[in-house]
Amino acid sequence: MIPRDDASGVDQLILDSIAKWLARDVEPHAMRMEHADEYPHAMVEQMKALGLFGAMISTEWGGLGLSATTYAKVVTMISETWMSLTGIFNSHLMLAKCIEKFGTEEQKKKYLPKLVTGELRAGTALTEPDAGTDLQAIRTRAEKNGDYYIVNGSKTWITNGQQGHIFGLLVKTDITTDPPRKGMSMLIAEKGEGFSVSRKLEKLGYHGIDSAELVFENYKVSAADLIGGEEGKGFYHAVGGLELGRINVAARGVGIANRALKESVKYSQQRKTFGKQICKHQAIQLKLADMATKCEAARLLVESAAKAYDEGRRCDMEAGMAKYYASEAAVENSLEAMRIHGGYGYSKEFVVERLYRDAPLMTIGEGTNEMQRIIIARQLIERNPI
Repeated sequence: MIPRDDASGVDQLILDSIAKWLARDVEPHAMRMEHADEYPHAMVEQMKALGLFGAMISTEWGGLGLSATTYAKVVTMISETWMSLTGIFNSHLMLAKCIEKFGTEEQKKKYLPKLVTGELRAGTALTEPDAGTDLQAIRTRAEKNGDYYIVNGSKTWITNGQQGHIFGLLVKTDITTDPPRKGMSMLIAEKGEGFSVSRKLEKLGYHGIDSAELVFENYKVSAADLIGGEEGKGFYHAVGGLELGRINVAARGVGIANRALKESVKYSQQRKTFGKQICKHQAIQLKLADMATKCEAARLLVESAAKAYDEGRRCDMEAGMAKYYASEAAVENSLEAMRIHGGYGYSKEFVVERLYRDAPLMTIGEGTNEMQRIIIARQLIERNPI
């Protein structure tokens, strides 16, 4: 592990190492693997070696101890090359960070050293068939029986569902409370008897990564694996993780928007119509200017949210703003890139086709953009009372 005496210098070394890895080992294979929906086993091993599975975990536990600000830069860089890879370690880090922040000392000692190396691969199981953004509507039950909880229910759209080993499992431990969030808890759930993966879900984009349905039938979890050792805190653990998750998704949006712009700037200088490069046509210039402005605005919003997270401030509004704007920028830039490329933009031979399919997920994942706008508005009122 690199000593962190000069954090900024070390962070730059990490960013440089990731940039070299992306150019050498990811870019040459990403297009083929994405089209084949092939899981990137070799790249996962490389990400382990780079320390990405412990990126935001303290050096005390063997992690890189990156700030959210540097982590967002990492996610943006990787998303420019192949966005799917970022989901593999983000969902993992959401659980690892939850254990580090809220777990008991025994839970930290048991899980964190193995999580930071990637020996244990993790996911976060929140979403259900009838409950996504509205987490309080989950139905998965965990009933206490001596030293164990007996879990019944199902989860869907769970990243790392097939390849992961343990999951942060959001459950209802008390169905009588009002509001329902007070009866929710988070368990550390390792795969075993009663825990099955029913199927891999087929998707428009975000290929190469496993999104799966998980089913729990009389599945036993030790009471020692209740995060924090106290029931009724699960909703708050999940929401805390979603702040980081939304910064991640926002950074992914910046990466997709950036790549769409770069491909468009390049192609507009190669393609000629009516005797001149299309970048010299005013219609294309207007598109490029709008795309570049959206990239920069999105980047600054992500930076602001990450800074608030690093300073320990409540940042649901900042993360919501970043996620909302950056994801919409990704969608808009990917569409403009396709238009600039013309017929070639609709071809699988060009990366913009992939960007166009990947971008919409950013508007949905970690809470829809409609919900982000509501969160932003509510926080505006709460922070500015009269």
